[in-house]
Amino acid sequence: MNLKDLVLVSLGAINANKLRSLLTTLGIIIGVSSVIILMAIGQGAVKGVIDELSALGTNLIFIEPGFSEQGGQRGGAGSALSLTREDGEVINDAQIEGISQVTSLFDFEAQAITSSNNIGVKMVGTEFMYSSIRGLIIDEGRFIDENDVEKKSLNIVLGHTIAQKLFPDDSPIGKNVRISIAGGRIIFNFRVVGVLGERGAAVGIDDDNAVYIPVSTLQARISFIRNPTGETNVNNIVIQTMDDADEDAIKRTITQILLERHNVSDPDFIIESQKDLIGAEQGIANILSLLLGGIAGISLAVGGIGVMNIMLVSVTERTREIGIRRAVGATKSDIVKQFVWEALTLSSLGGLIGILLGLSISFIIDGRISFDEFTVRTVIQPWSIVIAFMVSFMIGLLSGSYPAYRASRLDPILALRNE
Repeated sequence: MNLKDLVLVSLGAINANKLRSLLTTLGIIIGVSSVIILMAIGQGAVKGVIDELSALGTNLIFIEPGFSEQGGQRGGAGSALSLTREDGEVINDAQIEGISQVTSLFDFEAQAITSSNNIGVKMVGTEFMYSSIRGLIIDEGRFIDENDVEKKSLNIVLGHTIAQKLFPDDSPIGKNVRISIAGGRIIFNFRVVGVLGERGAAVGIDDDNAVYIPVSTLQARISFIRNPTGETNVNNIVIQTMDDADEDAIKRTITQILLERHNVSDPDFIIESQKDLIGAEQGIANILSLLLGGIAGISLAVGGIGVMNIMLVSVTERTREIGIRRAVGATKSDIVKQFVWEALTLSSLGGLIGILLGLSISFIIDGRISFDEFTVRTVIQPWSIVIAFMVSFMIGLLSGSYPAYRASRLDPILALRNE
C-alpha cells in the first residue's frame, strides 16, 4: 500500500466510527492542550521572576546583614545588626574597579498621618543615589538630594499609592505629613518634596507603598538604629556596577573589606548579585515549569493508553475484514501499516486540535486570573508546541504498534470464519 492508500483507509476507518474516534482523540486533545497551557503558565512564572528582579534596577549587588543568634536559636536572613551605613561609605571610598554607585538604606514600618488620613507605610531612610540606582521615576517634585542628606532635612518623598491615599484631591508637594514610629512614641513632621511614579511591587519591594527620607535624618534623630559604637545600622547596601564589570571579583573584594572591618573570619553578612538572584529564582521557576509539564504529560500518556485500547477493540471487531484483506493479497506489513496509520491519524488529529485549544486558552487566561497578589501570566514557547505534537505523534506510533502486530498475526482462514 502506498502512502495515499494508507491515509484514505485510515480516514475511512475513523469516519466509520465517528463517536468512538472522537472519544479516543479526546484524551489526546486534553493531554496536549494541558501540556501547552501548563508549560505556558510555567514559562510565564519564569518571565515574571526575571521581570521583577530586573525592575529593581540594572547591574546590582545587594549586601544585607547575616543571621542572628539568640538563645541557641538562629534568626532569619537579615536579622543580625551587622551592617552599617559606614560599611557602605568604606566600600565607596575604596574605589573598587567596576563599581558605579553605592547607597545604604534602613527600612521599617511606620504610620503616615495627615489631617484626614492615617495609613501604614514602609519608611525607607536612604541616600540621594538610591533613585538612580533603582531607576525610580519621579511623578512630581524631586527625590532626596545631596543637600537633604548633608543637612539631615525633614523632607520626604511619597510612593505613588501613598500619595493618592494621603492626598486624594490635591498635589502633595509642599504639604506636611506626620510620621509616627514605635507606636506613636516618636513623631516627626515632614514636608513632601516629591512623588514617585507608579511602579508596582518587585520581589517584596513595593515602592508604591513606601516613603523615603534621608538616612542621615534617621541617624541623627532615632537612637535605636545606632549600634554601641555610634554607627548607623542599615538593612541593605546596594551597589551598582558598570556593564562590563567583573561582579565575582567585586564581591570577593567587598567580602574581604567587610571581614576586616567587622573583625570576623566568617562573613556576618550576605552578598548576592542581581544575576545570582535571577539565576536562583529562574532555576526554581524552571523546575516548577517542568513539574507542571510532567503533570500534563501524565494526562497525555493516559490518552495514549486510550488510543491503544480502542485500537485493540478495533482489531477484534475487524477480524473478518483483516482476513479478507489477507486473502486478496495483503501482506502482514500492509496490515501493520494500516493499523499504525490509523493510530497515528487519531493521535495527530488530537494533537493538532489540542494545540489550537491550548494556545487559545493560554491567550485567554493571560493576566486575567489572580490569586491574592499573584497574577497568572502565560508565555508560549515554540518548543513547547513542537514537543507536545511530537509526543502525541510518538504516543500514536507506540499505542498503534501492538494492536497492529496482533492484527498482522491473525490466521487468514480463522479470520474469515469469524462472524
